[in-house]
Amino acid sequence: MPTWILFALLSAIFAALVAIFGKIGIKDIDSTLATTVRAVIMAGFLVITSFFLGKADLLKTINNKALLFIALSGIAGAISWLCYFFALKTGPAPSVAALDRLSVVFVLIFAALVLGESFTLKSGIGAILLTIGAVLMTLK
Repeated sequence: MPTWILFALLSAIFAALVAIFGKIGIKDIDSTLATTVRAVIMAGFLVITSFFLGKADLLKTINNKALLFIALSGIAGAISWLCYFFALKTGPAPSVAALDRLSVVFVLIFAALVLGESFTLKSGIGAILLTIGAVLMTLK
């Protein structure tokens, strides 16, 4: 199995735990505050991890263009998590997570439009099936 598949599956497992732990954690607190606390903990954890893995010296390899797009990615991620935790606070965890996974469909569209990546019949059918699945998981 290619390494990227293993890490993608681990990402999915930990993303599922984010929904479960987050739903429990935000029960009696504001979702924006919860997202902020989560982000601070994530930042601390990642700084420690980077230093532990000896990645600190690589900071000088980040050029201005890379920094800009990493910053934009961070802002988009923060907005995504603010919306996610707000939805999780009031909605059922499986439905929120299912709709959140529509990001795969949006990545497909944005990758074709912005990155020039291929949009095939197979990926189109997959996107349609993902959309149908997400909608079905939100219906009562």
